[in-house]
Amino acid sequence: MGRMKKRSLRGKGGVWDPLADSSQSRQRASTVPLTPQSASPTYRLAYIDDDFLCREELRPVRLQLELLKTEMMLEERGINSTVVMFGGARIPEPGGEAWAAKNETQRKNLEAASVYYDEARKFARLCSEQSAKLGHKEYVIVTGGGPGVMEAGNRGAADVGAPSIGLNIVLPHEQAPNSYVTPELSFNFHYFAIRKMHFLLRAKAVAVFPGGFGTLDELFETMTLMQTGRLALVPLVLFGEKFWRSIINFEALAEFGTIAPNDIDLLHFVETAEEAWQIIARFYESVDPHAVPMASGRR
Repeated sequence: MGRMKKRSLRGKGGVWDPLADSSQSRQRASTVPLTPQSASPTYRLAYIDDDFLCREELRPVRLQLELLKTEMMLEERGINSTVVMFGGARIPEPGGEAWAAKNETQRKNLEAASVYYDEARKFARLCSEQSAKLGHKEYVIVTGGGPGVMEAGNRGAADVGAPSIGLNIVLPHEQAPNSYVTPELSFNFHYFAIRKMHFLLRAKAVAVFPGGFGTLDELFETMTLMQTGRLALVPLVLFGEKFWRSIINFEALAEFGTIAPNDIDLLHFVETAEEAWQIIARFYESVDPHAVPMASGRR
């Protein structure tokens, strides 16, 4: 008995757990003498074998891990609801360089779009000020973690000392986490589908700024989930009505019959951070947050 190491047998939540945990086995396995047998990939513990975990057959496990990791970290942090911010990675801050511009027209347009960086930062600040009153458990800002509008969102939260979440994804470019994401809430994904789930799992409101294919994808995903009754009818605000109406003819979709006329009512067009926050605040003043309405799903 004298040779045995002592450890607490109370696990998470005070549950009695007499079994050795996996971290102990990992430590013990690392001290095994190096031999042809112990050096073989087959000898590695399965859960710390990167090559094994990246096999095609393990895709279902990787999907589960990406869902679980972020969920567990947010739950442990006590984050109950979020405000989601979607928008272009290529939009610079005011006075900043339009680094993504491929020609002079793009440069002028992106530099003019820097007003949305400012509004995104202000909007995140307003949400985070409300979040502070609620112990940073509600209305926590979540972005895609990258540059442009995403950076502005995390920066606005940081301006008032609030935590914010960044859900990055592995891409060939653009997706290093911006420096304003709370480090303990900085996540990275391989699967777009799981990342999109995490954007909406705690969403109390969704704000969409001008952007490209990724932003459009996120917007239409959100609208489809609302329209079909798979997501509650939370406030969905679009910044820059002129931009959105110039690239999407919502009325034409309704007129053609591929969406219902009242599907357009899912959207609220705004120009300023104050307008957007007022829409969200009024919504939750008039609606029981425990019983937010959902669409019938009838098509």
